[in-house]
Amino acid sequence: MALYFSLDKILMSERLFNWLTSRGAGILLHPTSLPGPSGIGTLGQEARQFVDFLVDTGMRYWQICPLGPTGCGNSPYQCFSAFAGNPYLIDLTRFVTTGLLGESDLVALHGLPDDFVDYSAQWHSRWKVLRTAFDNFSKRGQAADQEEFAKFRKTNRAWLGAYALFMALKNQFDGISWQEWPEQFRRYRTLSKQRVSRQLAKEALAHAFYQFEFFKQWSSLKRYANQRQIQIFGDIPMFVAMDSAEVWADPELFQLDENLKPTGIAGNPPDYFSADGQVWGNPLYNWPRHLADNFSWWLSRLRASLTLYDVIRIDHFRGFDEYCNIPPNAANARVYEWEPGPGLKLFKIIRKCFPEAKLVAEDLGINITDSVRRLVADTGLPGMKVLQFGFEGELEYLPHNTIPVSVLYPGTHDNDTAWGWFRTQSDRVKQFLKRYLRVSGDDVSWDLIRTGYAAASRIFVAPLQDFLNLGSEARMNTPGTSSGNWCWRFTSSQLDDLWKNRAKELRAYAKLYER
Repeated sequence: MALYFSLDKILMSERLFNWLTSRGAGILLHPTSLPGPSGIGTLGQEARQFVDFLVDTGMRYWQICPLGPTGCGNSPYQCFSAFAGNPYLIDLTRFVTTGLLGESDLVALHGLPDDFVDYSAQWHSRWKVLRTAFDNFSKRGQAADQEEFAKFRKTNRAWLGAYALFMALKNQFDGISWQEWPEQFRRYRTLSKQRVSRQLAKEALAHAFYQFEFFKQWSSLKRYANQRQIQIFGDIPMFVAMDSAEVWADPELFQLDENLKPTGIAGNPPDYFSADGQVWGNPLYNWPRHLADNFSWWLSRLRASLTLYDVIRIDHFRGFDEYCNIPPNAANARVYEWEPGPGLKLFKIIRKCFPEAKLVAEDLGINITDSVRRLVADTGLPGMKVLQFGFEGELEYLPHNTIPVSVLYPGTHDNDTAWGWFRTQSDRVKQFLKRYLRVSGDDVSWDLIRTGYAAASRIFVAPLQDFLNLGSEARMNTPGTSSGNWCWRFTSSQLDDLWKNRAKELRAYAKLYER
């Protein structure tokens, strides 16, 4: 045993990051899924109640999806900005408390469903309410708040000005992509040197205000969680959306031609999730340009994320070794080429600038090569393991093959729930799971939760849907599909029942398995 630990220390000392040294458990839940009275989860009281639940059940982590402002498809992995927050998450009741809104302003939102997110209704109603709050803030906001807002704009001017103007222009042009705007508005560098109309300037200021309020509320919620020893486990998408402020403002950072059209787009070849692969449509990075200034854009992005999260999952980590280049007008991802990414160079610079960063590599998929595994090993970042894949035949994901420096899940936001997955499996998979776990198969969600707690992986995270014993109706996302995703919400009564009936059991697991 002494030899094992000495070798482990030697191996870890050769890696860039060695942060994952203790065990813990957590729950994967995007804030939009929280209960609340305005048709979508927010950063208000219900979020704090969820933190209280995590504390009482012995959890250490709250994992979420990216917090950026979502566009078409509502995916948090396709945002209008890599730096901004999602205004939909703003708790509007705070505006009522401060006098910027009246209860009557919220009536339209209070009539929305409480068990799923109607994004169309949010789009048509929430922006009006937010604009009313901004107009009232402009007219009668407290002097101290006005000063704080001015300070926020100054502190975040590196990204906020371009983002706010981008959103104002999207409103002016009925939400269409910036690539379809009139020619004089497509190039930010030229536009930023000109005076814009008073109406456009005020609209941009409104979007800056929404960011001010979002970050104020998020900072308060994160502080509440951290004070109770809960770490926020966040997420950085590998790519940014084509229709984003970053591509509009800094096109030279991406593989675009002289007409600002992509020369290739991001995606994923055929794999477990899709026989045709996935065409994401994101622009590809101009890596030589990033390398030329020591990845300053990436360092800025990570610096911003480190203020939002305690632990950061880097989505599609495989793309830093090699990325999939798909023709720009492709209907599927069957035709593609692998191109070299920045590799270890980027992570050496990240390590130098942020030596205490707690990063996790999303290294899932059938396209994971030896060079990707070597990059994960060289960085020292924990990779990810998914129990569902293990029982389907990917042996490295079975509990007895998990390694300490990893994060284990029954399934992620891209998988079906445990029950939804099990019900669609072949008899062979079902029998193997029952034989391996020595269970009847009548309580699959909790069988996998208990197994995850006991596994060697130092972090175990399960979606809230599995703790609630829900089926496919509660699935968060189905990769390769463009509708019906990101809508799931739970109700307060569901959490209350879980808290009442299972909290003692979860505390016992945390103690027994040293989490």
